[in-house]
Amino acid sequence: MTHLLLSSPMYQETAALVIGFLFVMGVVFYPFRDNSTHSLAAWASLKSWIFFGPFLFILAGFSYPWPIFLLGLFGISACKGFFQMTGMYHRSWFVWVTYFFVAASTYMIYQRDTTYYDMMPMLFLGTLSLIPIVRNSSKRMIQYIALSLMGFVFFGWSFLHLGRMLLWEKGVFIVVYVFILAEIADNASVIGSLLLGKHKVASLISTRTTYEGLLFSVALTTLAAWGLRHLLPIRTEPYWLAAGLATSIVGVFGDLFLCTIRRDLGIKSSGLFIIGRGDIIDRMDKLIFIAPVLYYVVNWLGIPERL
Repeated sequence: MTHLLLSSPMYQETAALVIGFLFVMGVVFYPFRDNSTHSLAAWASLKSWIFFGPFLFILAGFSYPWPIFLLGLFGISACKGFFQMTGMYHRSWFVWVTYFFVAASTYMIYQRDTTYYDMMPMLFLGTLSLIPIVRNSSKRMIQYIALSLMGFVFFGWSFLHLGRMLLWEKGVFIVVYVFILAEIADNASVIGSLLLGKHKVASLISTRTTYEGLLFSVALTTLAAWGLRHLLPIRTEPYWLAAGLATSIVGVFGDLFLCTIRRDLGIKSSGLFIIGRGDIIDRMDKLIFIAPVLYYVVNWLGIPERL
């Protein structure tokens, strides 16, 4: 067990800087909130973080290993939202097996058991394949298995690579760093598309994502990655550059992936979450791609582990 981060001067300074920055951004963005539906969405997202940010810092500031279990609860909540979106929530066998494996993956991180954690997707698929046999049913089982596997891999196993980052030196600071950059990348993409956007990345999937907005997001997020590099245990260029590029470039695929699901299902939103737009899945859509990519890139660069 480590000391309570809430009592760390560095953690308190970081929380104050981030929350203060959110309030300043809120004041600056407030006059432009009604310009379009996209600016309304960006304002709602910013507003939700102004209210939710302090609670996130408080929860993340508890002693290790509680942040790992908190991420596990987020993963289970996101899987629940995904099942509700896809109409699978009433398929209790698949739902509870998914919850169990997200919880088991969280426990594997806590135990530092990387071997079994890496095996979880295959173990999960093997377990799912037994459900039709046990239930003696074949109707729509391919669909249920595929959707359950998608939910677990993206919102459980993939997202929980943030938990693996918690095992690194200054792990909580790194996870907070990634959360901040992901939100900056999201809103920078919206603002850049509003001001400069002309060429859509995938016009039939998302009308708000443009190449100009993406470039603006890459520039601003990389600048923020440099400005917040004190949160990293190693502050040299490869590390903050990897974080800035992963959150801005790789993260957009998470956003487009969720848009693809919603387009296919014919829904605009998967639910309400705190104050602002979307639900917990909206807060995680970029992170399900960012977390594993950044984890393996930084791990390849080399990073000291927690003692």
